[in-house]
Amino acid sequence: MPNCFKKTLFALASALSFVSFLLIVIAMGTQKWMTGKILCKTGADLVNATDPELVKFIGDIYYGLFQGGKIRQCGLGGRRSKFTIFPHLVKKLNAGLHVMILIFLCAAISFALVSFGFCILNAIKVPYRAIKGPAGICLWNLLAGGFTALAVTSFIAAVKLHRLTERIANFQENVFQFVILEEQYESSIWLCVASATSHVVNLLLIAISGVRFPEFKTKTEEATVTAEDIMY
Repeated sequence: MPNCFKKTLFALASALSFVSFLLIVIAMGTQKWMTGKILCKTGADLVNATDPELVKFIGDIYYGLFQGGKIRQCGLGGRRSKFTIFPHLVKKLNAGLHVMILIFLCAAISFALVSFGFCILNAIKVPYRAIKGPAGICLWNLLAGGFTALAVTSFIAAVKLHRLTERIANFQENVFQFVILEEQYESSIWLCVASATSHVVNLLLIAISGVRFPEFKTKTEEATVTAEDIMY
């Protein structure tokens, strides 16, 4: 049986693994990975709008991994529309990269759950196989954190290198052309960053659990026997 100190560390590690799992699930289900400001360039060019008038042609856009929405401002008031990434919009994006982001996140979810289970096991008993012990927990946390980091990096690459927001803003726009004025990463992507950070903390906890701290023993007074003790 592991001692109380190790039980506490493994229990904390299991809690962090479960929190990491929840963070990724919540992030995947939300629509706020990215928000931005979009300018209706066609409408602004038609009326030769100056800086004060450009406000009438600036709309908003937001999206996640599966769906999103935008407000088109082309001089006639705002018009709201919603869209889904699958099955049509993904063809206009870098489909391979977008699918890889989803695969990375699903893999991270799986390894986070495996880490959770192995932390519970180590808190209850000492496994007889190394892969089920601290070495295995480190491996699962490395994989979960690594796949989460890959997903975040791939999403940033899609935004910056493949102009993801611009492609989404101009999806099914036959008349108007939109340009991106501003982009901002939202809470969902930071949830993934927090998930990856929790696995780094887990690695530190497992490293601490392997440290052997010196045991301090109290010195017992040696009993001395004298001649008087023998007599009485």
